[in-house]
Amino acid sequence: MPPIVHGFDWPDRLVVGTIGRPGERSFYIQARDGRRVVSVAIEKEQSAVLADKIDELLDEVATVEDNRFSVPDAAPTELRDGDPLDQPVEPEFRAGALSLGFDPATAQVVIEAYPIEDDVEVFTEPTGDGDEVEAVVELSEPSELLQVKIPVGSARAFVERTREVIAAGRPNPPELPELG
Repeated sequence: MPPIVHGFDWPDRLVVGTIGRPGERSFYIQARDGRRVVSVAIEKEQSAVLADKIDELLDEVATVEDNRFSVPDAAPTELRDGDPLDQPVEPEFRAGALSLGFDPATAQVVIEAYPIEDDVEVFTEPTGDGDEVEAVVELSEPSELLQVKIPVGSARAFVERTREVIAAGRPNPPELPELG
């Protein structure tokens, strides 16, 4: 059966947000287009890595010779989003893997989230020197995925907001003085 694709091309909104108190927060990536809202549960670490990788991708695209994409250095003010997640938050799935790309035909960043799948097989394979190497092979297509395509300015705003959401959590513990 083909996967269910929750696709958003130029959505009205794409954000990472949380529910809960610092230290007990659940993270979500949420896309909205009109009245349609899709939420996917995501780990805090996944959110941070996604923001970093989008930032790196945009910086790389901006350095392309004869760049026709007009990648902004910072999030345009009109694209910044400080609103809470749309309610109710009912996640379609928990993200197990994320992928990131760039579509030069439309100058859009492409983000995909795939669910944690139970249908995997773990096997070991011998190497030439007699040692064994463990590998994991996915047996089937994912049951569903979230695919969102956003323009470069919206991508900068997504990065900025994601970093703010992560920073709004539990503060880092104070450093302890060294005992002498």
